[in-house]
Order: sequence, then C-alpha cells, then structure tokens
Amino acid sequence: MKRFSISKRFGLLFLAFALASPGAARAACGPDALGVSRVIEIDRTHGAAIGLQSYPRTLALNDHEVVLTFDDGPAATTAHVLDTLAKECARVTFFIVGNNADAMPAMVKRAAAEGHSIGHHSFSHPAKTLRLMSYAAAKADIDRGIAATTKAAGGTAAPFFRFPGFADTPELVADLLARGYTVFGSDLWASDWSPMTSKAELDLVLSRLEKAGKGIVLFHDSQAITAQMLPEFLRELKKRGYKLAHIVPGDGPTPIAEAGPGWNSTTEPIIAKTLGKYTGAKGKPQEPAPADIGHTH
Repeated sequence: MKRFSISKRFGLLFLAFALASPGAARAACGPDALGVSRVIEIDRTHGAAIGLQSYPRTLALNDHEVVLTFDDGPAATTAHVLDTLAKECARVTFFIVGNNADAMPAMVKRAAAEGHSIGHHSFSHPAKTLRLMSYAAAKADIDRGIAATTKAAGGTAAPFFRFPGFADTPELVADLLARGYTVFGSDLWASDWSPMTSKAELDLVLSRLEKAGKGIVLFHDSQAITAQMLPEFLRELKKRGYKLAHIVPGDGPTPIAEAGPGWNSTTEPIIAKTLGKYTGAKGKPQEPAPADIGHTH
C-alpha cells in the first residue's frame, strides 16, 4: 500500500514536470509536434498594459515567436480546440468570460489541468463595452468575472485581463495594474468574427503573421471556423519555423519591448467609431457591429 502511494505521488510529480517543461512536452509528443519552445514569466506583482494594437509596448519576443490567445470561451467549440492543442503539445492562454465559466466550469477546469493559462475577460462581455459603463459597474463586472473564472478553474487563475472589444479606460487599467494584473491587447488578430471560410481565416492570419514576424495572436475559441482552422494553422507554424511561447504568472520582471517611433493604436479609431454610433443612436441603442469594432471578443 505504501509502495503504491509513493508510485502515485511520483506519477503526479512527473505529470507536473511534463506540463511545466517544454522539452519534456516535445519529447512526449514527438519531433513533428509544434510544442512549446519556451515559457515566458509575466510579473504577477507589477502589472503592465501590452499588445501593440492597443498599447505602445508588447512582449519582447524573438523573431518568429508567437503567443497564442483565445477569447470568449468556454463554448461548444472549446473542446475541439483543446483536443487540437493537446495533439500538438501546444499551450496557450484563454481569456474567459465569467458567465460562460459559470455555464461550463468543467471546460475551464480541463483547460487549466492541461497546462493552459487561464485569464479573464469580464463577467458579462457587455455589448456596450466596459468603457460605457460607470466605473463602479464596470469594476464590479470585472471582479465578478474574475471570481467566476477562478472558481471554475479550480481556485487558481492567472492575473491576466483583456478588455472586451479592447475598450478600456485609464481608471480601469490603473486599478488592474495596481492589483498586479497584466492587461493584454494583441499584436495581430485573425478577424474570426467576420464571415469567412476556415481556409480564408488561415490565409489571412498567416499573411498578417508573416508581415509582423512575431507577436501575440488573438483568436476566439467560440468561433467554429477557428476550431476548424486550428490544426492546419499549428502545422503551418511548425513548417514555417515559428516557435510557440507560453505565458505564465511569475516573480521576475515581464520582458517588455517598447513600440518604435510613430506608434499609433489601431484599436482606438475603431472603438471610437463604434461607440460613437452606439451612444449617438436614437431610441433603443444598437449593439456594436462586429464588422465595425474589429472583433467580438
């Protein structure tokens, strides 16, 4: 009985090591799998706002290195996304909507158990965005989402947050940073909220990635076309020489690369246009259109 207990503990320790070690994960999957090339620690004490589409800084990534992120889950398609990632020994970050976590807690717990980082994406993903809510109401929605996602994940989640629609406010960002949260924008997105085929999405995101050379990539695990496209996308990353980095909470400083001269936010003009339409509508407000806001995450 004692021998079995020791063996069981050793097995659990080995599993934890395999999840934590990119080299062990690659060995388990074989040489053809994408795997994780390195783990990047994000300072859990001192937050930052990163992602060049919204902020003048991003992660200091190597050339041909990507961080993959998925928003809006869990959803019916999340299981397929997780299956695909497991086959490639790939680890990513999910930015979870708290209301969805309440509805599908087992899926959040599965993602966490399989070594993915679990971040936060508000509780309700409000159509009018957190920016158009009062500070108190927006903060309450954020905190409720954090609580719901953390509970679903089994009690632990990463201090990572992404604003729905990228529609932040200085006050909300300051509050999150003061609490040690890193606010994530993205460096490029797949536009998977737009009507298109999975092949069209694959071609689009690969062309954007080839142009950027590296970056934090935004997908939605709630989108069926992304779930369909993902296996080929991961194979193409491997084929084209890209390396996958996985972000996790850590105690050291976050590796930051400042934007170059002439940086401009690509999200703010889209947000301003969309929210201007929303606040300027007469009668019953219209929800922001995905084609206008540039994403539905």
